[in-house]
Amino acid sequence: MDFGRLITAMVTPFDKAGEINWEETSRLVDYLIEDQKTEGLVVCGTTGESPTLTDEEKLQLFSFVLEKARGRCKIIAGTGSNSTKHSIHLTKEAEKLGVDGALLVVPYYNKPNQEGLYQHFAGIAAETNLPLVLYNVPSRTGVCMSVATTIRLAQIPNIVATKECVSVDQVALIAAGCPRDFHVYSGDDASALPALAVGGHGIISVASHIVGSRMSEMISAYLSGEVQRAGEIHRNLFPIFKGLFDCPQPLPNPSAVKYALELRGLKVGSVRLPLISPTEEEAAFIEALLK
Repeated sequence: MDFGRLITAMVTPFDKAGEINWEETSRLVDYLIEDQKTEGLVVCGTTGESPTLTDEEKLQLFSFVLEKARGRCKIIAGTGSNSTKHSIHLTKEAEKLGVDGALLVVPYYNKPNQEGLYQHFAGIAAETNLPLVLYNVPSRTGVCMSVATTIRLAQIPNIVATKECVSVDQVALIAAGCPRDFHVYSGDDASALPALAVGGHGIISVASHIVGSRMSEMISAYLSGEVQRAGEIHRNLFPIFKGLFDCPQPLPNPSAVKYALELRGLKVGSVRLPLISPTEEEAAFIEALLK
């Protein structure tokens, strides 16, 4: 399974009451596919505020986005949690709906060791035929899956990719040690181009909500050998890559990108508690960033 080079970790639009805004979700899907050139959508990932979505909401979102996308891009369902049993259940339910793949986060809070991580992901893989994408984000989970564990998991046929939010070094080492058809995605927009240079396949992005079409140009330029042009685009976009997370101090994702989308005319609403909207200072920074 090739999910493409540019995948967007899609926000979940909410109305003023904090409920899913289905009309705006429909609009957002079209915008990301048609305007921002995304090749895949992660639905109910971290950027989609998965910790505060119920299972019922997640399944509704999977079904709705699938129907709206109509095969125009790949749909990857965020079905991972820190419970192996629950992850299996949600992955199987998503599979019934017809999603193209599932994103499985490293278990958070209970802090398993490397063998526990292997058994967790292998156990899920054994219960589904879906192509699975691992998601290693130690800043949120408290545990970093090692290169060795990832390479070991890559031998399982339906574990086809990983999203790495660690370092470019980690991307390089995994790419060097895994089968050639196992794809390594950077989960850090600022590392998208460097990751490609060391063997990464693409990016699972937040900034692509705002500059996806330019990111697509950057990736295409690099792959066609126009390295200087790719570097120029990367440098031009770098303030956006960093600013959506550090504005002007670290702001938990997706608060900043949701505000940026509002400025672009997409009424995706605010975030659910315990996340909060940008302060006046942060909002002014984001406005200046987009200008």
